[in-house]
Amino acid sequence: MIGPYLHDPAAIYRQSFAVIRDEAVLDGLSEAEITVALRVAHACGMVDVTAALRFHPDAVVRARDALRAGAPILADCTMVTAGIIRNRLPADNRVLCTLDHPALRDPAVAPTTTRSAAAVELWRPDLDQAVVVIGNAPTALFRLLELLEAGAPTPAAILAFPVGFVGAAESKDTLIRLAPVPYITLPGRRGGSAMAAAALNALAGLTVPPVGGATTDAAAS
Repeated sequence: MIGPYLHDPAAIYRQSFAVIRDEAVLDGLSEAEITVALRVAHACGMVDVTAALRFHPDAVVRARDALRAGAPILADCTMVTAGIIRNRLPADNRVLCTLDHPALRDPAVAPTTTRSAAAVELWRPDLDQAVVVIGNAPTALFRLLELLEAGAPTPAAILAFPVGFVGAAESKDTLIRLAPVPYITLPGRRGGSAMAAAALNALAGLTVPPVGGATTDAAAS
């Protein structure tokens, strides 16, 4: 027989964040950074990521200001775009993913690079002061860094959560080392679209309620 379980959305939400706050290492983080860290942990179920996240000191302010000013959001995959809560974006921001752009169907593109890296080339018109969210492909982050090194327009911030066993750790290490723009990232192999979208949603203005407090976005998780 199935036993009793908690099924009230608001109660689940409150209890989830109470557990994360109780177990998380949040030393040295600002309140805004804590909001991001808690949401990332909530998205992946791994509380230890709160201590592993790396925040450029200007990342939260730059990303939030850009979003409030109407900056576009450039995502490397549709799983990231699906996780972004549109009605919470502060300025009805455009959310763009070029991975399925018709230009990438050209067979000549395939042998030279990954489709994710080729899709980044199509970001150029929208890169200036955009918020970039990478939740899947290390090659997308590598290619973005190459473009920035070559003088491409500068985004306001990069949320870098590429995941995997080949290139993920290396691409994020390169981002941290070069720091071409403010960034939030999770070093190592871990990452993923859910974490990337959660970080963006936090920066877009979603707030984590105090333990025991009410919430207005229980369904958002």
